[in-house]
Amino acid sequence: MTNKMNTENRPYHQTVEQVLAEKKSNTNGLSRDEAQARLQQYGPNALPEKKGKPAWLRFLAHFNDVLIYVLLAAALLTALMGHWVDTLVILGVAVINALIGHIQESNAEKSLQSIRNMLSSEARVIRNGAHETIPTTDIVPGDIIVLRAGDRIPADMRLIEAHNLRVEEAILTGESTVVDKHILPLNGELSLGDRTNLVFSGTTVSAGGGVGVVIATGQDTELGHINQMMAGIEKHRTPLLMQMDKLGKAIFALILVMMAALFVFSMLLRDIPLGELLLSLISLAVASVPEGLPAIISIILSLGVQAMASKKAIIRKLPTVETLGAMTVVCSDKTGTLTMNEMTVKAIITADSCYRVEGNSYEPVGDICLEGSDEPVQIQPGTVLEHYLRTIDLCNDSQMMQDERGLWGITGGPTEGALKVLAAKANLAPVVTTLIGKIPFDSQYKYMSTHYLIGSEAQILITGAPDVIFGLCDQQQTRTGAEAFNRAYWETEMERYARQGLRMVAAAFKPAPAGQQALSHDDLQNGLIFLGIAGMMDPPRPEAIDAIHACQQAGIRVKMITGDHPQTAMSIGQMLGITNSAQAVTGYELEHMNDAELAEAAVEFDIFARTSPEHKLRLVRALQQKGEIVGMTGDGVNDAPALRQADVGIAMGIKGTEVTKEAADMVLTDDNFATIASAVKEGRRVYDNLKKTILFIMPTNLAQGLLIVIALLAGNIIPLTPVLILWMNMATSATLSFGLAFEAAERNIMKRPPRQTGQHVMDAFAVWRVAFVGTLIAIAAFALEAWLAPRGHSAEFIRTVLLQMLVSAQWVYMINCRNTNGFSLNRGLLANKGIWLVTGVLLLLQLAIIYLPFMQMLFGTEALPLRYWGITLVIAGAMFFIVEIEKRLTRRFRKAA
Repeated sequence: MTNKMNTENRPYHQTVEQVLAEKKSNTNGLSRDEAQARLQQYGPNALPEKKGKPAWLRFLAHFNDVLIYVLLAAALLTALMGHWVDTLVILGVAVINALIGHIQESNAEKSLQSIRNMLSSEARVIRNGAHETIPTTDIVPGDIIVLRAGDRIPADMRLIEAHNLRVEEAILTGESTVVDKHILPLNGELSLGDRTNLVFSGTTVSAGGGVGVVIATGQDTELGHINQMMAGIEKHRTPLLMQMDKLGKAIFALILVMMAALFVFSMLLRDIPLGELLLSLISLAVASVPEGLPAIISIILSLGVQAMASKKAIIRKLPTVETLGAMTVVCSDKTGTLTMNEMTVKAIITADSCYRVEGNSYEPVGDICLEGSDEPVQIQPGTVLEHYLRTIDLCNDSQMMQDERGLWGITGGPTEGALKVLAAKANLAPVVTTLIGKIPFDSQYKYMSTHYLIGSEAQILITGAPDVIFGLCDQQQTRTGAEAFNRAYWETEMERYARQGLRMVAAAFKPAPAGQQALSHDDLQNGLIFLGIAGMMDPPRPEAIDAIHACQQAGIRVKMITGDHPQTAMSIGQMLGITNSAQAVTGYELEHMNDAELAEAAVEFDIFARTSPEHKLRLVRALQQKGEIVGMTGDGVNDAPALRQADVGIAMGIKGTEVTKEAADMVLTDDNFATIASAVKEGRRVYDNLKKTILFIMPTNLAQGLLIVIALLAGNIIPLTPVLILWMNMATSATLSFGLAFEAAERNIMKRPPRQTGQHVMDAFAVWRVAFVGTLIAIAAFALEAWLAPRGHSAEFIRTVLLQMLVSAQWVYMINCRNTNGFSLNRGLLANKGIWLVTGVLLLLQLAIIYLPFMQMLFGTEALPLRYWGITLVIAGAMFFIVEIEKRLTRRFRKAA
């Protein structure tokens, strides 16, 4: 993240003395009085809490919807008219919808608290020249903090002492290896990962120790800046919810126009009592509002959530399911998401041969093969390879371990751990060793050394940066013995492997003089014999390669946004098959782009390296401004703001921080990028089924409305009362919609591009289908009513027959909706057990409302002779075939569109 102070005043540019002078501090620390005064000035070293809305207010917010306004107005009018059953049913529907929405978001705002929990509780501080332990909240700028291995760093600090200090900063920078720290001033404008004389709040001391002067506390730290970014991010509404809003407003406007027109028409041209007219208009409003739609959408999304959970993807917010299906870009962190976050040796270079090493994790399994061969080498005692492997095993401070789940890990730095695992893969013959002396790794020297008695032979062993070891060696070991050191050969081989994104660690040795006990840096200045180089990397996840290919085939572009170095990022990108991996844009370059330039770069490039949390956030916003539906994956705190901003924030469940999980919309319990591809497929299936459901529900509402309009225009009795309409909309429609939720995904679902951002669920042909089917049902119902009226039946009997006919039409139209383009009576109908389950439930519901006395009293129905069931089924069957014929006739126009 970019610090806003002037370049020349940045702490990492200053000497230790300059920083202490600027902070008005010294190595003896602040006095207690001065510390107390600064605590009053700067406030506690804690992240500010944002006061959230109370639960009751969040619940009431779900009534802020135009269609709910229609229902509430209808409830008020029916109450004034004394129709208390209607009032209670309408209010019950409104409350149920609000409860569903409230439950969906009840656990969605924990991100900021999770960040606060990352701060340690106590710290060792020097005050008045004495060491003492204080709460981290009492730390102030200018305090002198003592750091030891395992400490969580409590504030941003400029180091004034560093003793082999190595810090794990992956959660903040995305850097896959620990960072060696020092106290020397730095030059130039540097990203967080390159500010190697600073340490940051929330990161962890991996090894060594040090002392630092506090330069920022609380919200002024880099962690605090992330907290501020997250607090200022307003989550976007999902594409489906925005479309539902537009649909609701359109229906609301149509209802108002129709009610006003019909009221004027009926008052002027029809002699209808005011009470009856108002009840008819209320029925029209209730009929036109798809009350069951929010509940049905929630049911279908919930089923999608359950399906994804079985595939290792936990959805935290229901609408995310549908948004996944619309996703056009996935921005992914590299470390731990696309890669294993486990440094692994992939190649060994000796003077005689180059070797390929198999295996992709800390598990000590994998063959060592000659380059170009698949046959494992047999490692013989006394060979150069055996000597090299023995050296990296003994000149090493790390240890391998296996947890109760059988997963392998390491203690110590990941580079040393990778060398330890390599030696374990070789299964070297056991030998008696005795450690005589040791020089720990120091970032100043860039090597570590040990003095061992191996069997009966004393040797000095060294591992470290190749350029440093090169300068200490006069000879190199070959199969025929020691020869003159050939630096050109080693540099050529290193360059070849560096292009593959490998990092290099060299090893050398020398015989130790007899009787030598102490080991010093002077002992390494001559006589060293170079053994070889290990090339290591944080390898790509094998399953991520297939997942990226599946995403790209589905029209979803994959972009890597990482804190790692550009060359490493490009190499990993090429291995993963990311489209544009030959070029990378750095955070420094992004920093010097205006918003327009950054938006163009965000679309054009796919690899972004050395990025900060702010860069990731800006990239996600830029893509969204370009109309993209953006998914963002990550596991570190540095990813949290971008995850929160993204349309779909995706966190790693195993290695991800709690902050990231709480900021995300979806958590992958297996940390597997391939799970995203499965989730996208499920999201597209859910959207298809939602669209089918809307196409199924809307014609019924239209038909009900048309029936009432026709009745008012003709001056007839109201064909359906409000409670019967609500029964159809909430009971039968919801039940039948449940069957469509189980429809399987279409065969080509992952080979079609994402739907366009502006594409509405109610496109032109959807509107046509709703109008066609709604009119067809209304005409059939009106004709049936016209046939029944002269035969002397009661109003309650006619309404019951119409109800049964409309429900039967709904049932057959649900089968029509299984396939929006093709013939619906296919093999998939038998495979969809959900349809047959809801058919049975629907039959029981209709038997109850028609034949149970208390239901007859509540809904105003009468028992029907069996022949009327047959009449309504014949009418519904005829409508089924008419709709299938319409599909065939309009198929050509749909494809052309």
